[in-house]
Amino acid sequence: MHTHTLKELSALLQARKISACELAQVYLQRIAGSDLNAFLHVDADLTMAQAEAADLRLAQGTATLLTGIPIAHKDIFVTRDWRATAGSKMLENYTSPFDATVVEQFKSAGMVTLGKLNCDEFAMGSSNENSHFGPVKNPWDHAAIPGGSSGGSAAAIAARLAPAATATDTGGSIRQPASLCGVTGIKPTYGSVSRFGMIAFASSLDQAGPMARTAEDCALLLNAMVAFDPRDSTSLERPAEDFTASLSAPLQGLKIGVPREFFGAGLAGDVEAAVRAALAEFERLGATLVDISLPKTELSIPVYYVIAPAEASSNLSRFDGVRYGHRASQYRDLSEMYRKTRAEGFGEEVKRRILVGAYVLSHGYYDAYYLQAQKIRRLIAQDFAAAFTRCDVIMGPVSPTVAWDLGDKADDPVANYLADIFTLSTSLAGLPGMSVPCGFGSGEKNGKRPVGLQIIGNYFSEAKLLNVAHCFQQATDWHARVPAGA
Repeated sequence: MHTHTLKELSALLQARKISACELAQVYLQRIAGSDLNAFLHVDADLTMAQAEAADLRLAQGTATLLTGIPIAHKDIFVTRDWRATAGSKMLENYTSPFDATVVEQFKSAGMVTLGKLNCDEFAMGSSNENSHFGPVKNPWDHAAIPGGSSGGSAAAIAARLAPAATATDTGGSIRQPASLCGVTGIKPTYGSVSRFGMIAFASSLDQAGPMARTAEDCALLLNAMVAFDPRDSTSLERPAEDFTASLSAPLQGLKIGVPREFFGAGLAGDVEAAVRAALAEFERLGATLVDISLPKTELSIPVYYVIAPAEASSNLSRFDGVRYGHRASQYRDLSEMYRKTRAEGFGEEVKRRILVGAYVLSHGYYDAYYLQAQKIRRLIAQDFAAAFTRCDVIMGPVSPTVAWDLGDKADDPVANYLADIFTLSTSLAGLPGMSVPCGFGSGEKNGKRPVGLQIIGNYFSEAKLLNVAHCFQQATDWHARVPAGA
């Protein structure tokens, strides 16, 4: 049963050919036998209780298309029964008294929670090596990183440990791990999905989204996720939309913008070859390629690594050992308790970003760094606005390379930051973007490491992105490839 897509599983459940309990047991057994370190907390009793409730809904005829489908949640979403650690020692044993809105939405739809997924600490990272609980392994090659920060989500989907997973994208953390693990993931327009109950990293950038095997599956999940939430001040109130309605619309006449800045010297040859082949496939499907420019692309890294750490330094100030989370065991006064608690509770990358953020917000540097970064952020958004006057969607690589080996960039944080060069500008502009599998690395070492195609749309164009991705997946089988042993 683990080989089916979410849509196929839904049909089997609705026809009562399988039960939610049987399906949950299949995935729990697969998780128990996995050595990928993708899951941080599994509780079979909780899962089976939800599965039994789903079976009751199916029997009573009150089920949705998602009822009985297993899902796993990135451990950045708070959950009432499962731990919510954000991959950090600071929250190692924390259990929330409430569910995040995204978790609530899937519960209401009748989905069955399998557990919580590993991630970079407080979603800070591009490799999932920053988790306090150890790195996740890439299912295609256990020596490789899965990408981050949603590495646990991507690895779980690729290894068929779950048919669906939640994830978050601050600077590329849905698209990059989806690319490096060969799965499909979409980051919606900023504000489309509630951030309530999502442990904050950078509030003006964080956005939740789904991961699954196919664009069609992501559309089904997005139908449940996109909704106005009065508890989130950044939530957008828009008419309800069925993201599956136009999945199969023909691509004849589609104009695809190809940014020349995405195909420069830093792009690996095997990644470029796979992406170019995907673009050629779209031409065969009736689309036209348009040469465009996004001239501020190279500025997205310094802009992001000023704005995101600044917001992180503010958001993470709440973790002080007073109210909840880790507290140092020995201290002489309140000031020492703060210092020791934060020194012990946060990992190196989180400390680095807090310090950078505090620096750029400090007196005398706010105007020089933070304010300037916000101005350039606006220029980046204007570049996209100009590009979308000439094209319907933008396509290019997600990552400059396929997944690198675990530990390769552990001592060079800047090298990790540079891996986000093609995803950061989309996040800074608040645009929707997604990754779909489009090939594999061509070298002997990289031959089993996936390549993802990035598809970027204008604001609120998720349905168009999913349509484009679905048509590509109907014409190719990259999304159906399975790692050995999965």
